Amino acid sequence: MDRRKGGNRDANGGLAEATASRLRFDSDEEAEEVGMEVEESLDAEGEDEQAATEVIGSEKTSADYYFDSYSHFGIHEEMLKDVVRTKTYQNVISQNSFLIKDKVVLDVGAGTGILSLFCAKAGAKHVYAIECSQMADMAKEIVKSNGYSDVITVIKGKVEEIELPVPKVDVIISEWMGYFLLFENMLNTVLYARDKWLVDGGVVLPDKTSLRLTAIEDAEYKEDKIEFWNNVYGFDMSCIKKQAMMEPLVDTVDANQIVTNCQLLKTMDISKMTPGDMSFTVPFKLVAERNDYIHALVAYFDVSFTKCHKLMGFSTGPRSKATHWKQTVLYLEDVITICQGETLMGSMTVTPNKNNPRDIDIKLKYSINGHRCQVSRTQFYKMR
Repeated sequence: MDRRKGGNRDANGGLAEATASRLRFDSDEEAEEVGMEVEESLDAEGEDEQAATEVIGSEKTSADYYFDSYSHFGIHEEMLKDVVRTKTYQNVISQNSFLIKDKVVLDVGAGTGILSLFCAKAGAKHVYAIECSQMADMAKEIVKSNGYSDVITVIKGKVEEIELPVPKVDVIISEWMGYFLLFENMLNTVLYARDKWLVDGGVVLPDKTSLRLTAIEDAEYKEDKIEFWNNVYGFDMSCIKKQAMMEPLVDTVDANQIVTNCQLLKTMDISKMTPGDMSFTVPFKLVAERNDYIHALVAYFDVSFTKCHKLMGFSTGPRSKATHWKQTVLYLEDVITICQGETLMGSMTVTPNKNNPRDIDIKLKYSINGHRCQVSRTQFYKMR
């Protein structure tokens, strides 16, 4: 596995949303394709403390910090440089101009405005680009610098709080996907915009996503990441091990580590689903393709644009080109010995966290009754 970046944060400390991978679609048979340091004098400590509180925003919610993280250009650089993510959107728009030309488009979570620019270039009648972070100010400058101010209107604010100058739009486009597909839960915002502004028969891009699951051998890194806490310079810190086990790891998995088949867990139709569909319990049945050990389950997602002339999209799976979404690794308490043809069965329950719906709670049940291993267990994970 690629260990250059672990955890759920990008290099700038922000919550990175993620990007794509090699153009590919999996049928059930898995067919592929497509600082500044601030010094304060002790004498001015009282005044400065109040000013600092105002600057930092002590009353901010976790959602506010989510938007703040997207104010830094570094997170957008990472997403723009994810060639599969960005080129896929570009190709969908440029090669299917019938979806965009002379249409009113709404870009939800516009960031730098790159998708809005693609749409304007493809002949959109008008594009409304909504961005809540400070990047909205940059997006306005970018739009102006490229001569699209008459076509693109950047609106700074939360989708749930702003009003559009038009009653309806023909197309909603968004790159809302997070780690594990649903982490950061921007999908709710897309569904809100769909229900409020999309005309009957309007188009949502992308319109379908699929969450998938497989199992891997990962002894070396599990030893380094999890078992490390058993003996830290001679001291027992295993209490931290329990916490480490509960936190899914966002990382790139080597395809050679895959031990079982890859199974479809959940498909979401963005044009029809409701917010409640983001909570679900689904069964899985992973069949071993060789004799090996299983140390973790790995989740990833595919994205589909089905309204195009031909099916387009990408996968974030371990057999696809690595993206900043990478994959989501859930380590198991048990080391499972599995023989070719044997089955690891179970179910996965996914729910937005009650206190912060941008976070994800995962309940995993698994069992195996094999020749060399019999085990049944329930584990809980929290993506924060």
